[in-house]
Amino acid sequence: MFDKIIENSKNDIIQTLCKLIQFQSVSTETSNPSMPFGEECKKALDYTLNLAQNLGFRTKNLDGYCGYIEFGEGEEMVGIIGHLDVVPANLEDGWSSPPFDATIRENKIYGRGSIDDKGPVVATLYAMKAILDSGKKLNKRVRLILGLNEEKDWKCIHHYKKIGEETPTIGFSPDADFPCIYAEKGMLSVRLSHPFFIENHEILEIDCNQNALNVVPKYCAITLKDKTSETAQKLEFTGTAAHAAHPDLGDNAITKLVEYLNANLSSNSLDNKFTFLKKLYELDLFGIHSPKFFSDEKIEDESGILTSNVGFIGYKNNLLELGFNLRVPVTTSLETIKTKFQTLASIFPDLHIDITLEKAPLYVPKDSYLVKTLTKIFNEKTHQNLEPIAIGGGTFARAFPNMVAFGANMPNQKDMCHQVDEFIDINTLILSSKIYAKVIYELAIEKEK
Repeated sequence: MFDKIIENSKNDIIQTLCKLIQFQSVSTETSNPSMPFGEECKKALDYTLNLAQNLGFRTKNLDGYCGYIEFGEGEEMVGIIGHLDVVPANLEDGWSSPPFDATIRENKIYGRGSIDDKGPVVATLYAMKAILDSGKKLNKRVRLILGLNEEKDWKCIHHYKKIGEETPTIGFSPDADFPCIYAEKGMLSVRLSHPFFIENHEILEIDCNQNALNVVPKYCAITLKDKTSETAQKLEFTGTAAHAAHPDLGDNAITKLVEYLNANLSSNSLDNKFTFLKKLYELDLFGIHSPKFFSDEKIEDESGILTSNVGFIGYKNNLLELGFNLRVPVTTSLETIKTKFQTLASIFPDLHIDITLEKAPLYVPKDSYLVKTLTKIFNEKTHQNLEPIAIGGGTFARAFPNMVAFGANMPNQKDMCHQVDEFIDINTLILSSKIYAKVIYELAIEKEK
């Protein structure tokens, strides 16, 4: 029954997603209390809540930080957590079409947010509508929570909790991969700041376009002034952007800059102010897979290998700043990694270390009711026999207990999250909606076992 309703809503699903992509909802904090994350995020949230209300749902805007869409009755609540904010995108980055135009070609919808996470949110919304329109009775309420700051600091979900909104009993986040993700690595973001100079040169600027730490940087540049000739030169380095959870899919422009400086402008001085970058490189701080700085043995378990992404570089007041984002296997303590960073202080007495993000790993056993139910339904709907997986990415699922990430990226499908020419296949979009409808219904009528 749900499948037929969703098929009949196919055009509405496509049109809704295309409209939503057109909001350039990059989360930008403001002092305006009515739009804490900027006008475009506000427009995206308002549009989605108004649409949901017109579709027959209860909605609530939580002070512009986030909102939710709800239906059903009962003391317990099934929660689905998605987000409407996106990472930046520009046509000159190499897109085949404007990233916020929502272009359809070859049965795919191209646009920033199509797979992360506006497409899955729309699929979930129409899955809920299919259940609502079917008239089926539920034992629990169903709530779709819409965040506006997931790509940065999660201040949206922090506000949700701060004002005392209800914690879901069970649920999922449509913000990653099928068939079901039972484990997510811990996350740690670290910024290092240290005096830095280059012999015979004045550093005028180092720029990486304010790249987010959870993205492999595709561009950075350094502008140097030769103290002898008084001439200035700008050196630019380009790479390939990718999600920091998969640094091997990208090509890091910052690492290229560091390698160039070490090869061409390194100093023989013993002063850390001149050798800071070179020493960090020799310590393997710029490695991406279990850098030896952290351990001579590979740091790896069933959730995968430790990964590191240098996502930011900047220069101000003679201080070089570097930002790293690490994804830490679930059995490795974040304290162990933090302690290792602290050991740098013995090498660089003038070093400032700032932990800017720390998120514990998510782990829900494979044999739990939630994981078994989601995996079973995915396999039934796709005629497969796949096992739940672990990832290095971080999703809203870890915001609450008894939640896991669930779709909408299909197995063996290239992960286009945060990438140029991001898209969602229309068949995947509709199939995901059907899967979500079945899962939401099962979770909302069954008692946990």
